[in-house]
Amino acid sequence: MNRFIVGTLFIVLAAAASARDPVSLRLMTYNIRLDLASDGPNAWPHRRDWVIAQVDWLRPDLFGMQEVLPNQKADVAAGLPRYRVFGDGRDGEGKGEASPIGFDTRRFDFLEGGMYWLSPTPDEPSKGWDAAYRRVATWVRLRVHGGIQSLLVTNTHWDNEGEVARHESALQIGRWIAANKKPCERVVVFGDFNTESGTEPLQTLRQSLTLRDARAVTKTPPLGPAATFNGFRNPPEDARAIDHFLLDEGIDVERYTVLSQLIDGRWPSDHFPVIVDLSVRECR
Repeated sequence: MNRFIVGTLFIVLAAAASARDPVSLRLMTYNIRLDLASDGPNAWPHRRDWVIAQVDWLRPDLFGMQEVLPNQKADVAAGLPRYRVFGDGRDGEGKGEASPIGFDTRRFDFLEGGMYWLSPTPDEPSKGWDAAYRRVATWVRLRVHGGIQSLLVTNTHWDNEGEVARHESALQIGRWIAANKKPCERVVVFGDFNTESGTEPLQTLRQSLTLRDARAVTKTPPLGPAATFNGFRNPPEDARAIDHFLLDEGIDVERYTVLSQLIDGRWPSDHFPVIVDLSVRECR
């Protein structure tokens, strides 16, 4: 075999091996607390720069936020120009709290996206079952830039009061993803679920799609507190782990972190951001 053929074969084999290498991604979910003047020193104008600086420093490839009012979405988009921030408010016509997804436009190609209400009438602004508020799920379909692997990503914020609503939200999201997932697409669901990992609604969602809890399957020990809610109190009282990442079996969790960062003696939000470093195996 001559040198040209050997060299060509080596290049082809190396390229094939490289194509099979997992894609490394960092993701974050963060309930940033809506802008309420009654929060006093914890109101958004006093925290805005901290939240934006945290995201900028952590450099996730993709993030989801919850309780994001239109002015907060505008602040985040302006402060983080490398990201496209997708998703509108739950009250329709761009109003109300949103659960947007931000993604680094240098890492992903946007294929499509949308939003539906967690209710029996998902195509219109509506409140479902025993929920106290309107709730939504925001989704995007992304392709890793320069590759072939696509992700179907859902960010949601479940109701804080309605037990039936959380159960039905799990069923609804599971059905929607099952009906819309494309072959070889990796599934990620994250957000503020207002319930802890072992509860029935999360188990229902996980089992319906064969999803795994990121904290339970991380390859390295989780870093940070077990709880993700702090209520702006230091130390946190009634702290609970209610912000989660659910991932399909084609995604490995290398690291899992809950960032409990005090700034000038205060928390940037009443939730801690949760960060995961992932290896996404290519599906063919």
